[in-house]
Amino acid sequence: MKTDELRESYLSFFEEKGCVKRPSDVLVPRNDKTVLFTPAGMNQFKDQFLGVGKLEFPSATTCQMCLRTGDIQNVGVTAYHHTFFEMLGNFSFGDYFKRE
Repeated sequence: MKTDELRESYLSFFEEKGCVKRPSDVLVPRNDKTVLFTPAGMNQFKDQFLGVGKLEFPSATTCQMCLRTGDIQNVGVTAYHHTFFEMLGNFSFGDYFKRE
């Protein structure tokens, strides 16, 4: 399976379960002064998790562009350390939990 097929298969699975498919947020967050780059898929939903943002939907699925530099010294040394990657995620804002 190619990367594009895997990404679409993942997102489609959660869409079929009722999640709203959201686009990747920007790599350099505009309204979050706590990070320089987007480090995780949940970043675009930070306000919802903190209870200060408006809930437009009860659950979502995304493929988020992420950039991390915390282990940059290992990039190129190991096969699994990268600075840029896409993170697949599904998020529930009180809609479902682990068993569902």
